[in-house]
This record gives sequence, structure tokens and C-alpha cells, in this order.
Amino acid sequence: MSTSTPTSIHTHPDILALRERYDQAAEQPTVQVADGLMLLSGLYAAASAWIIGFVGQTPLTMTNLICGIAIAVLALAYGSAYGRTHGIAFVAPLLGVWLIVSPWIVAGVDTTTAMIWSNVVVGAVVCALGLGTAALAMGRPTRQPRP
Repeated sequence: MSTSTPTSIHTHPDILALRERYDQAAEQPTVQVADGLMLLSGLYAAASAWIIGFVGQTPLTMTNLICGIAIAVLALAYGSAYGRTHGIAFVAPLLGVWLIVSPWIVAGVDTTTAMIWSNVVVGAVVCALGLGTAALAMGRPTRQPRP
């Protein structure tokens, strides 16, 4: 019979060290700039229908609004608690790719040049920033001497 008390995996020293490493990486100025740019890109994507003027294209307007809000929420999560949100870092590049291809895939949309350029540029920016964030999540841990 064992007399040890069960512990939660969330309090395991390796998990805590991993979260601390992610949080330290998220505190770097380059990462903070990338998170800020992703937030701004998400907000632009959400508002792009009104900025560019394709509000009448309801399916694409809703797609951009939903994707933009999702990107902005992800950027806020990465910026505030990356140690806990690194597992979903792959979502941002996927949303960026969706923004790029959505003008051609979403049914019932009469595309214009401005609409296509807006989606392609913001989608490419989100994809690049998302890949950078995902690379941070998959980065090699630095060797630290054990006490």
C-alpha cells in the first residue's frame, strides 16, 4: 500500500518549467511586437468589410468578422498567457490561409480587386506571424544546469 498523495499533472515540476520557458520567451520584445501586429491584423480583418467597402457581400463580411475576432483573441491569449496557450499556436496560420482563399471559396460573393488584395495581404501577414508563434511553441528548450 502506498502512502504518497496523488499530485496533479499541472503542478509537475517539468510542466511548470515548460510554462516558465514559454512565458520567458513571450516576454521578448520581438515576440511582443509580433503579438501586437497579430492583434492589429485580426482587428483589421474583422473590420475590413467596412474599411474596404464590401459590406454588401454578407458571406465574406461574416467570414472576415469571425476570423478577425478569432485572430485578435488568439493574439491576446498569446500575449497574456503563452505558457498556457501554446498548444493552439497552429490555429493562427490556418486562419491566415483561410483569409487568403476565402474570397474564392465562400459562395455568393462577387469579388473585387480591393477585396481580394485586402484578404490576401492580411491573410499572409497573419499566416507569417502565426508561423512565427508556432515556431516559438516548437522551439528547442535551452539547456539549463540542474541544481
